[in-house]
Amino acid sequence: MEYTESEILQYTAENDVKFIKLFFTDIFGSIRSISIQPSELERAFKTGISFDASAVKGFLSEDKSDLFLVPDPTTLSVLPWRPQHGRVVRFYCNIRYPDGTPFEGDTRYILQKECLKADKKGYQINVGTECEFYLFLTDEKGNPTDIPHDNGGYCELAPLDRGENVRRDICLTLEQMGIQPEVSHHEAGPGQHEVDFKCDTPVRAADNLGTFKTIVRTVANRNGLYADFRPKPMQDKPGNGLHINLSVYKDGKNLFAPDSMQDEAKYFLAGILKHIREITAFLNPTQNSYARFGHYEAPRYIGWSRGNRSQLIRIPHSAEPSRSRIELRSPDPSCNHYAALALIIAAGMQGIEKKYPLPAELLVNTFSADANQLKTLEELPDSLEAALDLVKASDFVKSVLPEITIKTFIESVESNVNF
Repeated sequence: MEYTESEILQYTAENDVKFIKLFFTDIFGSIRSISIQPSELERAFKTGISFDASAVKGFLSEDKSDLFLVPDPTTLSVLPWRPQHGRVVRFYCNIRYPDGTPFEGDTRYILQKECLKADKKGYQINVGTECEFYLFLTDEKGNPTDIPHDNGGYCELAPLDRGENVRRDICLTLEQMGIQPEVSHHEAGPGQHEVDFKCDTPVRAADNLGTFKTIVRTVANRNGLYADFRPKPMQDKPGNGLHINLSVYKDGKNLFAPDSMQDEAKYFLAGILKHIREITAFLNPTQNSYARFGHYEAPRYIGWSRGNRSQLIRIPHSAEPSRSRIELRSPDPSCNHYAALALIIAAGMQGIEKKYPLPAELLVNTFSADANQLKTLEELPDSLEAALDLVKASDFVKSVLPEITIKTFIESVESNVNF
C-alpha cells in the first residue's frame, strides 16, 4: 500500500515504530542505510537527512561531501525479520543536494528520468526480474565455505533440494513486505536457486530486487548459510544470471503481443541489440561476470529468437497477450540494477525514436552450432577490460549516465575496488 507523508507520520506513531532505515544505493547497486528515530521523519521528508557522500564510492569528494536522503513515501515497508515490538521500517530514498535539487549521480533518479521520458512519449514499460543465487555452507565461525548447501538439480524436490524451506521463508518474507514472487525453484547448479517476480514499473522492480537480495542474505544467514550472488561462484557449474523481462505498452496495448508484434516493439528490441555491447560493463561489472558467458545457457552471441534460450534476447511463448515480453539474458546480479535498467530502457527507446531495423531472427542453438554457423555472429565483450573500452568510446552511454557516474565507475572497476 502506498501512503502519503501525513499518513506515514500517523502510521509510525500508532504502530510502535522505533527505528526508520533510509535505504540508498552506491554506484555498484549495493544498499547503504542510515537509521533515524521517528521524531526525525518529518524533517527527513521536508529537508532530507544529510550524510557524508565522500564516503560512498561514486558520489562526491571531500570538499563537496554533503548530500541529503529524502524518503520516498511510496516505499514504506516494515522489516519483518526485526522485532515486532519497537518495529523497524524502511524507505528507499531520493538523493538531493543541499539546495534540494536532485543529485545527478543517484542511479535511482537516473532510472526515474528514463521512465519519465518514455511516459512523455506515450510508452509505459514494465519490468520483471529472474534472479539466481547459490547457498553455501558456513564454517564454525559463520564464514562462507565453497561447499554448496545441497547437490540438487533443476526443479529437484526434497530431500535432494535442501533449500525449499529457505525459499519458502524468502517468499513469505517478500509477501510480508508487499512484494509478490511469481515462481521459485531449485536451479541447475548444486545449492542454486531462483525466484521470479511479477512485472512492475521499472523503479518499483528495481527497488524490489534490492529488497529481495537483502532478504535472501538475511534468511540465509538465519539458517546458517551464505547467499552468493556472484556471476560465477564455481568454475564448472552454472553461473548466476539476472534475466530481465520487459514489456512495452502504448494506449493500453502490449506491443509484444504474440503473432502481432508492433513495429515499435521491433524497434525497441533492435535498440537493445544495437547498444548491448556498449552497456555490457554496467550489466556485467566484474571480471567474474565474463566467466559466465557462453556456458550453461548464458549467452555469448548477439541475437534474438522466439523461445530459444541460447540467444541473448528471447521472446518467451505466452498464451496470454498481457504476459508477452522480451527476456534479456546477459545481465547478472552483480550489476547496479537501477543503472542497468536505465541503460536498457534508453537503448530500447532510442531504437523506437530512430526506427532501428530489427535483424533477422537467429534460428540456431548457439551452444551446439558448429564454428561455421557462429563465425559471422557478433559477440558480447569477452572481458571486463574490453567492455570498459566500449563504455569509454560510447556516446550513447554518455547520453544516459552523467560524467561523474561513468568516470567513477570506470576508475573503481579498473582499480579492482568492486572485484
